Amino acid sequence: MTGLIRSFNFFVLVVLSLSYFYQMIYVFIRWFLKPENVQEATPRRYAVAISARNESAVIGELLESIRKQNYPSELLDVYVVADNCTDNTAQVARKHRAVVFERFDRVQVGKGYALNYLFSQIETMMGIEAYDGYLVFDADNVLDENYIKEMNKVFAKGYSVVTSYRNSKNYGSNWISAGYALWFLRESKYLNGARMQCGTSCAISGTGFLVSSGMIRANHGWKHHLLTEDIEFSVDNTIQGEIIGYCEKAVLYDEQPVNFRDSWYQRLRWTKGFYQVFRKYGGELFRGAVKRHSFQCYDMLMTVAPATLLTLFTLFGNSIFAIAGLLCGRPEWTEITLKAVGGNFLGIYLSLFFFGFVTTISEWRQIHCETRKKLLYMFTFPVFIFTYIPIAVAALFKRVTWIPIHHNIVKSVGQIRG
Repeated sequence: MTGLIRSFNFFVLVVLSLSYFYQMIYVFIRWFLKPENVQEATPRRYAVAISARNESAVIGELLESIRKQNYPSELLDVYVVADNCTDNTAQVARKHRAVVFERFDRVQVGKGYALNYLFSQIETMMGIEAYDGYLVFDADNVLDENYIKEMNKVFAKGYSVVTSYRNSKNYGSNWISAGYALWFLRESKYLNGARMQCGTSCAISGTGFLVSSGMIRANHGWKHHLLTEDIEFSVDNTIQGEIIGYCEKAVLYDEQPVNFRDSWYQRLRWTKGFYQVFRKYGGELFRGAVKRHSFQCYDMLMTVAPATLLTLFTLFGNSIFAIAGLLCGRPEWTEITLKAVGGNFLGIYLSLFFFGFVTTISEWRQIHCETRKKLLYMFTFPVFIFTYIPIAVAALFKRVTWIPIHHNIVKSVGQIRG
């Protein structure tokens, strides 16, 4: 039995390590390979697409940051879909000179449906091809003044989809907001940044991306409606062989939850959405990785694979070994099991701390909060990720619907930077 316990835990450790070791290589790629310089490009005509539900408190700041872009204003039109709003989001958006459509649909609920409605309205008014592309934002975002100019440079290289660098409006609020923010910074710098340098596909992350009008036309609007429509969009394009680009110099800031209740429900939806995507597309990703030797299919498969469930499986297996040791009067079995579990969690903590540490150090100037908080939140980052374990269990059994997160932090880019 002692050998079985050790073999079981060693097997799980090897599977996890081999599956995700490439993400460690990504870190060294970013450290030692210089990114390609992107040349200036002829300005193109873009529409901004914003889906907003009861966002009257924050949408004005986003619209102001769009108005202040270092980009020809005559080449930008702003559209807002006020989706099932019960406040004055529509009036605030109109006050800031956006074209506003109000949508009320209690059946087809979610950002994907709202975007599809917005594209259908634009198609009716002037045709999708009236614009070269569509920039998609959430209402709580604010943009660096060169955001659209930088996105245009990468888009001009021929990408149909381009994502951007995601920063935070409220990194320093507490360990929860910092956990989110550090994850998105790491995703931008050490996942999408490395993917871009390797010539493989990136993944969009909810907000801050540019889609060509040709892709919108080919998809007949926005066709992705799972709980995580962003990752579904990324996976679908990966399977089709599309390469999503990344623009590191295009920086947006968004608001992260600060209380655990809001964080729980948001991440519960994300986790359930990842399960949906894995169930719908996992087989195709696996076949793409094996039969077509597509690394980007493998990369995306590892992104959506329920790795937390493997951790739960490990805990369950070790619990059986520990109980068997107590029932059979073999305390050494229980002792070995507890040591194995402790060692596994320590290893996971240290690997997460490593990613949090290197991200904090490399993005130090991009993190806008006190020094002591930057240092403290490196240590709480793994704890934040560990809280996904009970969320992963709940998402297996609970029916999850889209619930909006209330946003109320109103800051300009200048105020965020201090």
